[in-house]
Amino acid sequence: MIPRLVLSLFLAVALPVQVRAAELQLLMFEQPGCIYCARWNAEVAPQYPLTDEGKAAPLRRLQLREPLPADLTLDRPAAFTPTFVLVADGVETGRIEGYPGEDFFWPLLARLIAAVPAGE
Repeated sequence: MIPRLVLSLFLAVALPVQVRAAELQLLMFEQPGCIYCARWNAEVAPQYPLTDEGKAAPLRRLQLREPLPADLTLDRPAAFTPTFVLVADGVETGRIEGYPGEDFFWPLLARLIAAVPAGE
């Protein structure tokens, strides 16, 4: 019989991989001259890929006025910049419209990532 502690450790490591089977990405719709995009780039972008959120949902930058790539399906088009859209396997699961500042951005993003249903 497998000791309970070993089984618990195995499940703690194996289950998150199964739960987060989908590929997550954070889309950032931006455009030249966007002052809030510039603030996000200064305040968040340098550390984003180093964070748990950045590792879970790598950033993909898109221009607001360019056509949406064929591999993405959004609930509605982005209307202004910055708009951050979390996608699982290319399908929108949530969004943050605008940049509310660093102190609000991180908890909002963490909530979006946590809300992705299991298996997506």
